[in-house]
Amino acid sequence: MHTVVVNPAGTTPADVLAVARHDAPVRIPDRTLTAVAASRRIIDELAAGPDPVYGVSTGFGALAVRHIAPELRVRLQHHIVRSHAAGIGPRVEREVVRALMFLRLKTLCSGRTGVRPVVVRALADLLNAGITPVVHEYGSLGCSGDLAPLAHCALTLLGEGEAEGADGRVRPAADLLAEHGLAPLELHEKEGLALLNGTDGMLGMLLMACADLEILHTAADITAALTLEALMGTDRVLDPALHALRPHPGQAASAGIMRRVVAGSELLGHHQDDEPRVQDAYSVRCAPQVSGAGRDTLAHARLVAERELAAAVDNPVVLFDVLDEPDAARVDNPDRAGMGRVESNGNFHGAPVGYVLDFLAISVADLASIAERRTDRLLDRRRSHGLPAFLADDPGVDSGLMIAQYTQAGLVSELKRLAVPASVDSIPSSAMQEDHVSMGWSAARKLRTAVDGLARVIGIELCAATRALELREAAEGRRPGPAARAVVEALRAAGAPGPGPDRHLAPELEAATGFVRSGALTRAVEGVTGPLASTGE
Repeated sequence: MHTVVVNPAGTTPADVLAVARHDAPVRIPDRTLTAVAASRRIIDELAAGPDPVYGVSTGFGALAVRHIAPELRVRLQHHIVRSHAAGIGPRVEREVVRALMFLRLKTLCSGRTGVRPVVVRALADLLNAGITPVVHEYGSLGCSGDLAPLAHCALTLLGEGEAEGADGRVRPAADLLAEHGLAPLELHEKEGLALLNGTDGMLGMLLMACADLEILHTAADITAALTLEALMGTDRVLDPALHALRPHPGQAASAGIMRRVVAGSELLGHHQDDEPRVQDAYSVRCAPQVSGAGRDTLAHARLVAERELAAAVDNPVVLFDVLDEPDAARVDNPDRAGMGRVESNGNFHGAPVGYVLDFLAISVADLASIAERRTDRLLDRRRSHGLPAFLADDPGVDSGLMIAQYTQAGLVSELKRLAVPASVDSIPSSAMQEDHVSMGWSAARKLRTAVDGLARVIGIELCAATRALELREAAEGRRPGPAARAVVEALRAAGAPGPGPDRHLAPELEAATGFVRSGALTRAVEGVTGPLASTGE
């Protein structure tokens, strides 16, 4: 695993995933520490002055009207962490917490937050030691950042609360720090606040959802193509000339993937044989339009995520009076870096991230819905064009995949509920000082559930489509295309057996879901087609 180097300019989605999901180590170069120290000098100057400065020498939120004496400021910074670590409910997943910590580290390294270099090093040490604070489901309103989740992370830096070690056991944070030779951190002016003020939790979950949905959209295009084959539909609707008439990039990409999957199939073009059809049903014919719209929504979400990755989200922030390339100037010429100021702002508001999290939940629900409709069509002998009822071995004695579709339907119903946007809600807090909040954390949490549900829906369609292809070939002698045959072979090897008498179905549905989620479905197809491009060809 490569080492992720954190610079003032920000980071990349790949780096976030490497740290969050694969425990990549992080390194803070001297150049970054110089930028951090430059902004700290501004804070020290303000702390020594007579004027109250928010976050430096005042209380917080609605309590910002009080000027805090110098002898109380260390206690103030520790108290904000303790009081804000008020999350409750189930534990948040380890990868989410690591993403949260790394993204906060990214902002601290921007040299815009005013913390000391020791704070940056302490957070990096925590990540590299594999210590994961216990963060709870409920507590963030997505404004002033993900306050409670970040506070639980900061609490671990103080040697308080509980955390999970690299061995997976939850223990007192103080014990874990001691085991790794790490000392509890003492926070100075502004530092407790800087550890809490960010959209890091919702952004981390957005980045992971984008990565997962990239895999799932391709998987959905593949299963739609397999269903098209199994229903002996027509691939003429995948003609690039048709999609050029409506130039949405995602639509062209989805149609291109489907076209490559069905290439060489002996099953296509028979829609006029025994039961003539002028057109295939919408769930088959419009698959590129629906999946493509989701792809375009995903592209917009990635754009927002990349902008947020380049941001320094804190309140207040340090601004420098050097106008020409300020970040470079304060690193390369530290004497000039003292020419700056601290300004309050609203950049911590989660609306930009919250909106796209909700947009994705809507597109996920619709993609799952159309996949479920295709599955239902495969199972209904009146609409499947010669396939046995429920793809059963002996219909009546066997139920086949009847209840698998029930499971799909239950998932789709849940996904529709999860598609209700969180970002349109706002419950004022902090004595009406924070009177409009984003609920972006809630949008992110429900999207994680939705992405998991979508993978399961696609896995069930995969089970149905591959079983239908095998039944079709056995009964009629017509072979699916090479890509479909490669999928069938790989799926069977992965633990999802083919047609036969009824058996315990749940394990093979789980196996198919894992096959989809891991990208193995896409890899099976690409072994035949080559890389499936993200464009129309």
